[in-house]
This record gives sequence, C-alpha cells and structure tokens, in this order.
Amino acid sequence: MTDTLCNRTFDEIAVGDSASLQRTLTLNDIATFAVMSGDANPSHVDADFARSTPFHQVVAHGMWSGALLSNLLGTELPGPGTVYVDQALTFHQQVLLGDTVTVSVTAREKFADTHRIRFDCAVVNQRGQIVVSGHALVQAPTEKVCRPRTHLPQLHLIDPGQRLLALVARAREGCKGLHPMRVAVVHPVNTVSIQGAIDAAQAGLIEPVWIGPEARIRAAAEAAGIDLSPWQLLSTEHSHAAAARAVELARNGKVGALMKGALHTDELMHAVLDPATGLRSARRASHVFVVDAPAADRLLFITDAAINIAPDLDTKRDIAQNAIDLAQALGVATPRVALLAAVETVNARMPATLDAAALCKMADRGQITGAVLDGPLAFDNAISLAAAKTKDIVSPVAGQADILLTPDLESGNMLAKQLEYLGGAVIAGLVVGTRVPIILTSRADGVEARLASCALAVLQRQALLRAAGQLDATDVSPDKAQTA
Repeated sequence: MTDTLCNRTFDEIAVGDSASLQRTLTLNDIATFAVMSGDANPSHVDADFARSTPFHQVVAHGMWSGALLSNLLGTELPGPGTVYVDQALTFHQQVLLGDTVTVSVTAREKFADTHRIRFDCAVVNQRGQIVVSGHALVQAPTEKVCRPRTHLPQLHLIDPGQRLLALVARAREGCKGLHPMRVAVVHPVNTVSIQGAIDAAQAGLIEPVWIGPEARIRAAAEAAGIDLSPWQLLSTEHSHAAAARAVELARNGKVGALMKGALHTDELMHAVLDPATGLRSARRASHVFVVDAPAADRLLFITDAAINIAPDLDTKRDIAQNAIDLAQALGVATPRVALLAAVETVNARMPATLDAAALCKMADRGQITGAVLDGPLAFDNAISLAAAKTKDIVSPVAGQADILLTPDLESGNMLAKQLEYLGGAVIAGLVVGTRVPIILTSRADGVEARLASCALAVLQRQALLRAAGQLDATDVSPDKAQTA
C-alpha cells in the first residue's frame, strides 16, 4: 500500500480496466459493522447462536462486502473524487469468520455525456465461490488528483463488563445441581436493590430473603412491577433492625451471604462487626473491588476501598490474604499482588513504602500465602510493563499485577471510582474475611454490578465449602449449601 492516493480520470479509464483487493474477515470487522449499523442479528454477533445454524460460524453483515466495494472504487478505480450513484448487488454466499475474499471492479460501460461509468462488481472467497455479484454506477472524476493517504485512527472496540459476565456464567455453571445460596437482602426499599437480587435469582445463583420494612419493600416492588411472592420477606421496623436480623440469620446458618440494599455501608457493617453478635472471623474484614477495566487485559482486584480507613501493618496482612483467597476462588491460581505507594523505593518518611517492604518479607516467611507480592510499586509500574521497564524495575509483579493493595481507604476508593467513571470500568464488590461473604455495592451501582457481585459471593462461598470438603457437585443438600 502506497502513501499516496492518485485517481484515474474518466478519460484515463477504458472499458475492461479493473482493480482488486483482498481482505480477511475478523471478529473486529464483524463487531465494528454491527455497532455502525445497529445490527443485532445473532447470526452476525452471537457465536453461540451462529454455531447452531447450518453455517456453524459467525457471519458478516452484507454491508461489509458493500463497504469493501465502495473502498475499492473510492481509493483505487476511479479513486479520489469518485461519487457513488447507484448499485445493484446480489449476495450469493455468507462470508464466514476467517474467510479471505477478493473484491474486484471492472469498467463495463462509459457515459461520455455525464462522465459516469458502470462497473461490474464481484466478491469471491478463498474457495472460489462467488459471494457477491452485481454492478455499481459512479460519477468518475474529471480532474487528476493525488493526495497523501489519510492514516486511519486505531479503532478499539470495548464491551464493558464481559469478564464479569464470564464470572456470572461460571457461577451459574457451578450452581447446577445445587440448591441456590440463600442471601439476606438487607433493606431493599428501592427498585435497583430488588432488581439486582431478582436477576441473580433468575440466573439460578441465589434465593433472596427480603429483610426490612415490609410496606416500603412492597411499594418499591409494586412501582417497578415486580412480584415478590416467590421469596420470603421478613419484616423489620427500620434499616438498623434489618441489618441485625440479617446477621442473626447468617450466624444461625439460615443464609449463606448478605447483600446490601438501600442503606449506608457503615450501618450494615456495624451489625456485621459487632464483637458479640456479628460475623467476625479470625481475620480482619476487608472489601475487594473486582474491576473489569477496558484498558486492562485481566480483572483487577482493588483493596481495601470501603472498610478499613487507615489500616496498620497487621490489618494490611489480612487485607492481602483476603484478596488473594478471593482471586483464587475466581480462578487466579497464583495472584500477583502490587503493594501500592507513590514511589517504588522505600522511603522512611512514607509509611506506605515501609508497610510494603514489610509485607513482602512477611510473604517470604509464610505469613501471607498463595501469591507473589512486590512493593512498594507506583500505580503505573504496577500495571504497565512499559512503565516498569522504563524505570528498570525487575519484578515478577510489576506491569502484570492482579491485586492492587492501596495504602488506605481514600486512595483505594478514588482509584476504583476513577476507573469506573473516567475509564469505563464495570465494578463488582464484596466484603471478605467475615463468616459469610457480604455483597457490598454502592447505592449508585446498577443491576449489572449487583448481579456480578452476587456471582462473586457464590464463587467464594463454593470455594470455602470445597476447601472444607462440604461441596460435592453430585450430592449437596440445600441445608449443607446454606449452613456450611
């Protein structure tokens, strides 16, 4: 391909002149044209559906072949200055994913009075089959034009939340043959709290138990046209009482997880962390954001951004171990943990760097297990190999971290929210280190985040039961799945 585009004028083109190009159909091509055209035909965009058709492949929209013909006429023959007037095309074959097509145009007829040319058009696949045939009428340029070829911008298609949806699918698969985990939905007095739990229930992940002021819960459900009758509703006077009742059910093995509804996090966690009646375990409770960021090639785990305001070294040890255990439950066999600070060197005046160095040594001594830790690392060299190489950082974690352990709650919360609101990330959240997982989403989160968070809780719960030898996919009673 040259860097210059030169046309051929009407007078320079003779009947029989031709031009051609080759192109291989990729998933990116299919997705681009689906977005441009708004085409949601599952034969074009849904691999699972397409595999059930006689073609057994995702296929291209006819617009793709037409666009290649337009490209050839507009850049090669006649080239710049060409105006498309009319076309008549017949589509004989589907273009399948991975097919390589040869697109050609041949001048068939010239009209001197209007400077128009009719071209025969053909698209042939690598098997020699005619995919498209027909003709196109164009207004050919009359003046010679040579221009630098415009370099097209790089196109990055993103489908936010796909990695989290994969976790939802994995959780659903793991639930087959098992009784859905009962989840206490605490104070669900708005539509989004109810709908998120119902979506998880309809996916076969959970069995919700609504806890809170009955009149307000039913009013929210009625306003959204939601029928709550298939599930248990336990009425309480207010949100404080709802939190206490949910914790009591968890302590007694009646539910396997808690899900935050329309109440403040500290209100729910006050009941969860009550020394006498709460759900404390041997470890400090902490929160993990599981982040599906478009610019990342993997899920990122950010912790702690919701529970521990200014954690000391011992608390950070528990925060790290909690996140490691969750990452492993989600399929990351040996997570890489980046201990974040503003710099990547130890500085006695920066406590976060001292804690990072100490945590690395604790991992060396077996006080933190199941992962590879390194720090201090700044955010850029924790997630970017290029940044790490620029700073000559040699590390098994730098540039490829899975878990980002932040110095404090404020930095963690801001990092997660920046990725969400400026970076287009989809975020799920879970409290771990308690006797049961707690689905802790923001009141501003949508149904998608709540559904993904339910999947996190299910996968973590299954991992805990499996580790205890109490999860057998072939024989699990509802009581065991709820109370173990």
